[in-house]
Amino acid sequence: MADDHFSLFDLPARYDLDTDALTAAWRDVAARVHPDRFATASAAERRVAMQWSSRANEAYRTLRDPLTRARYMCEQAGIDLQTETNTAMSTGFLMQQMTWREMLDDARESRDPAAYDELNNELETARTALVRSLTDLIDNQRDFARAAEQVREWMFVEKMAQSLAHDRSPA
Repeated sequence: MADDHFSLFDLPARYDLDTDALTAAWRDVAARVHPDRFATASAAERRVAMQWSSRANEAYRTLRDPLTRARYMCEQAGIDLQTETNTAMSTGFLMQQMTWREMLDDARESRDPAAYDELNNELETARTALVRSLTDLIDNQRDFARAAEQVREWMFVEKMAQSLAHDRSPA
């Protein structure tokens, strides 16, 4: 069995991943290990095919999502993200969180679609900046400790985006 998700798909272990190559590699692996191909095989062979298929699907889901891929790469590098206990973030990011929370409160109070759009645009800009930063930290600097800090920040951005989406969805 391959040591990690990247080697399973014979791809370089890089954050800046060619998602088309990932999808093609996943399809190739999935076709080779799909349980239907082993329908007439022994129970043990069917079980192994099912395990391989599950592993390929999990690896694909992990690598195709930029946030999950960054988290996976940090963990593979031995960094414990401590997502439940480590809430330490830079002062600048803490100030940004406060601004976003105020923007969300204002949008909720005013129910102004433009206010929601403005916050959504800010979150999209933050995501783009995080991808750029993580690409540099992981692929160029190999600084997984700092990358883990960025992952935790991105997780906050996603929680804020979920709150925003919840507020905007019809009741």
